[in-house]
Amino acid sequence: MAAPKSVAVFFAVLNLISLLPFTAFSFSPDQPTDRKILVLLDDLSLKSSHSIFFTTLQSRGFDLDFKLADDPSIAVKRYGQYLYDGLVLFSPSADRFGGSLNIEGVLDFVDSGHDLILAGDSNASDLIRNIAAECGVEFDEDTSAMVIDHAGYAASETEGDHTLIASDEFIQSDVILGSKKLEAPVLFKGIGHSLNPENSLVLKVLSASSSAYSANPTSKLSNPPSLTGTAISLVSVVQARNNARIMISGSLGLFSNRLFRSGVQKIGSLNKYEKSGNEQFVTELSKWIFHERGHLKAVNLKHNKVGETEEPSIYRINDDLEFSVEIFEWSGTSWVPYVASDVQVQFYMMSPYVLKTLSTNQKGLYHTSFKVPDVYGVFQFKVEYQRLGYTTLSLSKQIPVRPFKHNEYERFITTAFPYYGASFSTMAGFFIFSIVYLYNK
Repeated sequence: MAAPKSVAVFFAVLNLISLLPFTAFSFSPDQPTDRKILVLLDDLSLKSSHSIFFTTLQSRGFDLDFKLADDPSIAVKRYGQYLYDGLVLFSPSADRFGGSLNIEGVLDFVDSGHDLILAGDSNASDLIRNIAAECGVEFDEDTSAMVIDHAGYAASETEGDHTLIASDEFIQSDVILGSKKLEAPVLFKGIGHSLNPENSLVLKVLSASSSAYSANPTSKLSNPPSLTGTAISLVSVVQARNNARIMISGSLGLFSNRLFRSGVQKIGSLNKYEKSGNEQFVTELSKWIFHERGHLKAVNLKHNKVGETEEPSIYRINDDLEFSVEIFEWSGTSWVPYVASDVQVQFYMMSPYVLKTLSTNQKGLYHTSFKVPDVYGVFQFKVEYQRLGYTTLSLSKQIPVRPFKHNEYERFITTAFPYYGASFSTMAGFFIFSIVYLYNK
């Protein structure tokens, strides 16, 4: 009997040990950057041709697992647990993924709150295009089309087909692209895409200029191009409602060592840069994608009556109360106080009865005070905070509000004095009228 039991214990311990690598790299809200990323490649040579980008990620503490896109051992989930916290798809030509991964698996990965970087190219497959479409991005339907800009191309390509463009049309957001200004244009050679107008969550991060268009560079235009001007997005991002972040680029070369190290001069500009803005652009954007910046958390939501410290189980109408919450931002290494002037709280029942902007002590504490409305029922303290580039905060706490008890009303209500006077004057008038009527001969 002892032998079977010892064997069972051995296998139980073995199963626990086998799960340790998966749990060790799971996403932690208290340390968002301690993460493991799966990188799927068309060709293993991309590890060397894009090594600067990968080295940058590894230097920031990310553990990269490289696999070919058709590797039969690919699995992002096991025993109901995700093995990775981020996914990088540098496999634009892949018609299908190996192992158990498919388009539904990628979308489920994002729906579970994980992050995604997807790079397309001129040979982008239907698989990559369909994933992008599900994220609110539509690549040009013409599979031979590339972005062309005869007025905004890189000066080194003057004799070429003007498909290596130098773009400086960046999104104006220090949260997404960092506080350091991008001086040099970004070199881009690839396919353009448009944003689904019905998807309010997708944003252009790098746009084409007004002179750009999407077409086949090797043939003459027979029809007007479907994508033109600033409607062409070169790089877009999505922050889902579950705070998962997605980056979609129409160029795999955007991440390459060659373009990272290339000098750039935009045609028609006198400014010449020894190094393109690609490395800074991609590095800063990847920090945002992987929650090293713009990640908020709220803690210690409290409320109490003015002059008290304990949180009551119920309020009475017209009570004076205090509300506070602490909000912090992840800096990449630690949590620091988040400072803003647009955080609001609602005292909500079917609709907001009170809407107050919270004051801050510049140390992460937001607070306010207000009077409970003269309406009883079940209310909620609600903080719904949405700001460009930051994760969404959605907090709520339920609290009932009761009316006055019968013995809590004032004995005499000041506003009722006219009615009191009218009643007594009516009684006095009736008394006088009765005396006069009865005793008048």
